Amino acid sequence: MSIAVFGAFAYGVASAAFLLLTLLLLTSWEGRAQGARLVIASGTTTLWAALLAYDSWVQGLPVAAIALAEFLRDAAWLLVLTGLTRLPGHWATLSRVTLLLAGSAIALAAAELLIEPVAAAGYSALALLMIGGLVLSLVAMVLLEQVYRNANAAGRYALKFLVIGVGGLFAYDLFLYSQAQLLRAIEPASWAARGLVVALTVPMIALAARHNPQWSLQVFVSRHVVFYTTSFLAIGAYLLLMSAGGYVIRLYGGTWGRVAQLVFFAGAGMVLFVLMTSANLRRRLRVFLNKHFYRNKYDYRIEWLRFIDTLSRRDVDADVRGNAVRSIAQIIGSPGGALYLHGDADVGFVAAAAWPAHEFPVSGFPPVAADGDLPQFLLHKKWVVDLREHQRSPDVYQNFTLPAFDAAEGRLRLIVPLVLEEELLGFVVLADPPPPFDTTYEDRDLLKTVGRDVAMHLAQHEADRQLAESRQFEAYHRLTAFVMHDLKNLAAQLSMIVGNADKHRRNPEFVDDAISTIAHSAARMQRLIEQLQGREAQTAIRRISLSDIAREACSRCAMRQPAPTCGSLDPGAMVHADPERLGMMVEHLIRNAQDATAEAGTVRVEVSLERNVEVDPLGSSGVFPVLQADPAAASTSNPAQPGEAPLQRQRLDFACLTVSDSGSGMTPEFVRERLFRPFDTTKGSKGMGIGAYQVREYVHGLDGRVRVQSVLGVGTTVTLRLPARP
Repeated sequence: MSIAVFGAFAYGVASAAFLLLTLLLLTSWEGRAQGARLVIASGTTTLWAALLAYDSWVQGLPVAAIALAEFLRDAAWLLVLTGLTRLPGHWATLSRVTLLLAGSAIALAAAELLIEPVAAAGYSALALLMIGGLVLSLVAMVLLEQVYRNANAAGRYALKFLVIGVGGLFAYDLFLYSQAQLLRAIEPASWAARGLVVALTVPMIALAARHNPQWSLQVFVSRHVVFYTTSFLAIGAYLLLMSAGGYVIRLYGGTWGRVAQLVFFAGAGMVLFVLMTSANLRRRLRVFLNKHFYRNKYDYRIEWLRFIDTLSRRDVDADVRGNAVRSIAQIIGSPGGALYLHGDADVGFVAAAAWPAHEFPVSGFPPVAADGDLPQFLLHKKWVVDLREHQRSPDVYQNFTLPAFDAAEGRLRLIVPLVLEEELLGFVVLADPPPPFDTTYEDRDLLKTVGRDVAMHLAQHEADRQLAESRQFEAYHRLTAFVMHDLKNLAAQLSMIVGNADKHRRNPEFVDDAISTIAHSAARMQRLIEQLQGREAQTAIRRISLSDIAREACSRCAMRQPAPTCGSLDPGAMVHADPERLGMMVEHLIRNAQDATAEAGTVRVEVSLERNVEVDPLGSSGVFPVLQADPAAASTSNPAQPGEAPLQRQRLDFACLTVSDSGSGMTPEFVRERLFRPFDTTKGSKGMGIGAYQVREYVHGLDGRVRVQSVLGVGTTVTLRLPARP
């Protein structure tokens, strides 16, 4: 490639770059004078570069025409610099002198072009170009120094890109014309390379316009455009460098030059492919652009639209909770994480979902006590916890103790609280993003904001689920109305038979037995009607023996196999409950155990009394106290805040009824997700899926709780824990 062709290409690139800048400035101009000056300067530079590209290609323009274009371009940029301030004194004098010099140079070049179009005028035009270009470059550098010196701190930050861009343009001119004065001619290679140098100043000038809205140029360039444009320029520079290297190899490689050139190009192509497909390199480029060319780290419009799209998506392999983790993780580029939500009172916060599930299994995230250090810190401070910072400076986070997350040991980085109306709904644990990543205040603010939005989304989802369940109950109640109507008719018929039975006593023994059976059935159906109508009497609740309830339930279920056996029955286990309702609950647990156990298996019922169990008065549910299995751990958990009185603990007695079997067992996921969900049954048409739900709700109504321990293929143990009433 000859120097002339390269010069045409270089100035063509400069003309295209300034044309794009001119269009961008025109579309964002709001009518102010400084913005107009910048638009004029950019447009003049576009025409100047196009003229020099044409001259490099055809080699036929007069030197005076080139000098006139040079001085017009310089005068346009000097007009921009003199318009940046209106200070009196020496600045006004400097501005007048600058404009006078630029006008004189333009007038001389025009006169040289129009008045003396003779062959001998070529030398005088070249001298005018070299001297005028050198003087105007010096004046421009002085103006830039004065503009930057007289600006305040904020102004210097806004003007630094303009100083870099325009300063680079005139600094190269100063070098070019100084060299021309020494050589008595303009060096062709330096003149040709000038076009690419001028093109490199375009991004700086665009950023200067964006950082100075008072110029009435509200320039906005998308981060994606800047990223891909920068990548394209870098790839182009790499290809040019490789072309130059291949040319050198071909030139000095001798006999093997062509072979070496081909091998070199093949290797360069593979290196370019590796660089283009490197996620780490792309991340580093994005970080560099965000850090040095944008005030904000994130493009919030793009991030928020993507966040909403992910959060509201209904993928086949991801539920609402999994999407919640994904929507937060993708903001910082995290490879995944887990969602903790508030569970039962004695469990605290449990891992409800993870994304992606195959990399972060839920089973690897153990429960976190509701009164532990981490939930209390998140509730009171509402901070985003940086685990690396916590490891370096634990005093920043009040030296709280982190739980052990087995699923991603050493891979976790951030904990984002999910706060809804001053209530900690849960938190999200995120894995460490690929480097380079450093948590800033912008990261924390954005994660706190999306955490609140996710908390509201999850709360809305839970409310929708409860509404759907209430509608199912409504349908169930409509069904029971028809059932009660039929039962009423049957009960009336049976009562009539009992009332008229003494008229038909031809076989007294048979009739007496029939009357007794029918009367018992009528009484049972009448009680069922009262239960379906919700007319249970409150006076039915009284102090009863839990051992007697267990013994009677076992006798009623003894006709089925395997027959239940009573183990240790503590006679001191007394509770307050309705004996019939509680007996039905225990009987239901026994029948479920019999359904899940083979005839050769065992079903065992035991009653015990737990004395002096330490209770936290601020249980997370507000109704059911939190039991501490380890008194030592209980003494250190849930510490009082500074300035508050220490929490008063108490010790209570609890009566426990345990139903254990050697049946098929259940998976932890089934126990957590489906066991106590109403209308979810595995028995098909034989069950309605509300038995376990009724047991739990009734026990909770007695200030107790239900605990389930099950191992698939081994068996299940269900424990009813009720406050003891001595």
